[in-house]
Amino acid sequence: MTKIYNKNSERTKRRELRNNSTLAEKILWLSLRKKQILGIRFLRQYSINNFVMDFYAPKIKVCIEVDGDSHVGNEEYDMERQKIIESFNIIVIRFK
Repeated sequence: MTKIYNKNSERTKRRELRNNSTLAEKILWLSLRKKQILGIRFLRQYSINNFVMDFYAPKIKVCIEVDGDSHVGNEEYDMERQKIIESFNIIVIRFK
């Protein structure tokens, strides 16, 4: 069976995204980390297939995406990416 979660090939991308988080991602992470919301554990910059999700809660299969300036003009790509993520029964919540 092929590994689809947190592939080693995506490790560098995940690390780079964590180290270069946007202000909005940093602020949201302060509330999501350490099971502060309903005791749910969120992971930051978690990957599925070749896509890195901003935040992911594996227990409830919820992905949170923060769409900042880097997403402007990439709406079509983002929607296709979201469809693929949702095909794994993951709920995607987007904040602009």
